[in-house]
Amino acid sequence: MKENRNWTGERLETFVNNRIAIEHIHRYALAKNYIENKIVLDIACGEGYGSNLMSEKASFVYGVDIDLETISKASCKYKKNNIKFLKGSTSDIPLEENSIDIVVSFETLEHHDKHDEMMVEIKRVLKPNGILIISSPDKLYYSDFRNYNNIFHKKELYKDEFINLLREYFKNILLLSQIHINGVSLILNEINQNALSLFSGNFNQINNKEKLPMFLIAIVSDDNFEKSAISIFDGLEMNNLTKKNEITKVKNSITFKVGKFILFPFRVLKKIFS
Repeated sequence: MKENRNWTGERLETFVNNRIAIEHIHRYALAKNYIENKIVLDIACGEGYGSNLMSEKASFVYGVDIDLETISKASCKYKKNNIKFLKGSTSDIPLEENSIDIVVSFETLEHHDKHDEMMVEIKRVLKPNGILIISSPDKLYYSDFRNYNNIFHKKELYKDEFINLLREYFKNILLLSQIHINGVSLILNEINQNALSLFSGNFNQINNKEKLPMFLIAIVSDDNFEKSAISIFDGLEMNNLTKKNEITKVKNSITFKVGKFILFPFRVLKKIFS
C-alpha cells in the first residue's frame, strides 16, 4: 500500500505496520470472538480496515465516522454486500433504535469529551442483549508515566474513570488490559495480568521487566456474555512488512541509486576476473 503523504497520524491506515497497527488489529481479533452472524457497528471506523476484517464473520457491518472524506474513501476501498459506511458521530449515530447486536469502539473516547452522550447513543442503537466492546488508553501509563501528550486526544481517562463511566450504563463489565512486548500484543484480564511475570536480560544478568498496560479494553452488556481471559497477537507478520517497507525505501532512495551506479563498473570487473 502506497503511503499517503497527507497522513497526519490521527487515523491508522493500512500502510502503517508498527506497534500501533499490531495493537489495533489485535482488538479487532478479540472482537471477532463475539460477532459471528451478528449485526455490528464500528463507531469511528476511520479508514475502514476494521469493519472489513469483521465482515468476514459478521452478518452485516456498519462503519460510522465523522469525516465525510474518510467515509467516501472507505466505501470505495471496501466494497462488500455486508458493509455499509455512513457519516455520523458518537453522539449522533445514523441508525435505528435496537438495531445493533455488537458495537465496537476502539480508541475513540479520548478524541472527544462527550462521553456520556456517546454512551446514551450506543445504548439507543444496541439491542437489549447487545454488547459493547470498547478500548481507551489508560491515562496513567499512556500519558502520565511517559510524560507524553498526544495532540489528537481531548479527554483521556484513568482506569477508575473508564470503569465508572461504563458501569453507569451497563450491568455487566469485563475489564481487560493490553500490553505490548517486542511485537507481541497481550490482552489479559486482571487476574492474569497480576500473575504475569516479565523478564529481560542476557547471559550475564536477568532483570524483571515492568508491565505497562497502556490500553484498557472493556466488554460490557446488560446481559450475560462469554468472558475472555487471555488473548495473544503475534506481530511477526506485521514486523516483517515493516522491514520490507524500510528496505524498499532505501532501494528507492537517491543515495542508494547513485551508489549502485558508481559501483556498477567494479561489479562488472569482479565478474570478469573472478
